[in-house]
Amino acid sequence: MQITEQDVLVVIDVQNDFCPGGALAVADGDAVIDPIHRVAAKFDHIVLTQDWHPAGHASFASAHAGKRPFEQIELSYGMQTLWPDHCVQGSKGAEFHQALHLPRAELILRKGFRPRIDSYSAFFENDRVTPTGLAGYLDERNLNRIFLAGLAYDFCVGYSALDARRLGLSAVILRDACRAIDLNGSVAKIEAEVDRAGVVLIQSAEVFD
Repeated sequence: MQITEQDVLVVIDVQNDFCPGGALAVADGDAVIDPIHRVAAKFDHIVLTQDWHPAGHASFASAHAGKRPFEQIELSYGMQTLWPDHCVQGSKGAEFHQALHLPRAELILRKGFRPRIDSYSAFFENDRVTPTGLAGYLDERNLNRIFLAGLAYDFCVGYSALDARRLGLSAVILRDACRAIDLNGSVAKIEAEVDRAGVVLIQSAEVFD
């Protein structure tokens, strides 16, 4: 798949808390870094997203008496999986993994900073209405095909791909540059959804400039 000037690589949440040893570690999460580095050299445009929660965020199990991580509760915008405290603003866990080196990135988009609502997608909060601003940024830059990599495949990467398609953008997931949580069948669920939405899944070796 040939890269053009209208393509953008969006690297999702490659942060310490999602990598081995982190508060919400994705198995083998740091293994996404090498394929991301290899493919990044082929793109003129790179965006990074960063989960950025205030302490006591509504998605944290610790914010709800008697609740444990990975349980679900009903919030104002629908069902919400509860997570261990992670990616708290200003913490070591919220920092990008030290091995990630993408100095040409043009934008770092922080998400999940609203205390009462979670944000998986790079485009919308979990109410699917409140925008992060990424869509407007891409539109003004005339970037209309996004290539997605990072963590986690079955949550933030997958939701970002679905929202890209909902916004009329072409979306490609670099599957070997992602790792999944696979919580209660979440991989199978997201794969069915991205297939229906017309998201393309490829390996990073299939990208060329």
